Amino acid sequence: MFDPIVRHRVVLVALAVLLALGGCALPQSADQRQLAVPEFAGFPHRKAGADYPSLAPLMREITPAVVNIAVDAEVSARAHPFLSDPEFRGFLERFGLPLPEPGEIERQRNVGSGVIVDAERGYVMTNAHLLQGATSIRVTLKDRRSFRARRIAADSDTDIAILQIPPVEVRALRFADSDRLEVGDFVIAIGNPFGLGQTVTSGIVSAVGRSGIADNRFGELIQTDASINPGNSGGPLIDLSGAVVGINTALIGPAGGNVGIGFAVPANRARAILARLR
Repeated sequence: MFDPIVRHRVVLVALAVLLALGGCALPQSADQRQLAVPEFAGFPHRKAGADYPSLAPLMREITPAVVNIAVDAEVSARAHPFLSDPEFRGFLERFGLPLPEPGEIERQRNVGSGVIVDAERGYVMTNAHLLQGATSIRVTLKDRRSFRARRIAADSDTDIAILQIPPVEVRALRFADSDRLEVGDFVIAIGNPFGLGQTVTSGIVSAVGRSGIADNRFGELIQTDASINPGNSGGPLIDLSGAVVGINTALIGPAGGNVGIGFAVPANRARAILARLR
């Protein structure tokens, strides 16, 4: 016969083994097994005070570094094909309407976007094409502070330019390694479409190494279906960690609208321009 104390210890050990092996667990239904693992457990950002995923916490951190840019420019007027028609020119002359001639200077205002990449020096990265013929450049922060900016570098081959404003107390955004981007990665575009003000859109990387855009002047680009419209030029393309993976530069769409095909200069190329400047 077993000693009562020994027998008691044996029972406790047996119970422990059964618990470890799950032998005492009640069988779970399929619904219970699904509930055991949160659906969005791996999502990096969640709504404050709630139990569902949201990009709002990330946007609060990074959007103060994204700026709106207004450019007053003087450009040479382009010859309209109708002006080569004698009857059309005669119609304008008959009603006393001015005849614009090629080479005349036209004043225009361009709107775009940019991103603060060095707050201590006041460096703002944007697109070079946005600044063509610029006579005045104004940068407006999310908190509505506005500064006159000066262009200190521009590279038409990459469509990247650097502006300078006074130092600001804003956390500059960091660059990601754009060579690690893959088709299907989630991205966020931030900018000033149609001059409406700061706007956030999201999508995925549709293609990498896309060439043949803008006569291939800008080299290989990132393609995304995140909505990019006129005015988004120069704004950042962000990954879900809040790092810049590209600088939005072009789109394909009827009448300049968005059809889910936008392009960005890879961050590694943009970062090289900034490194040369520094």
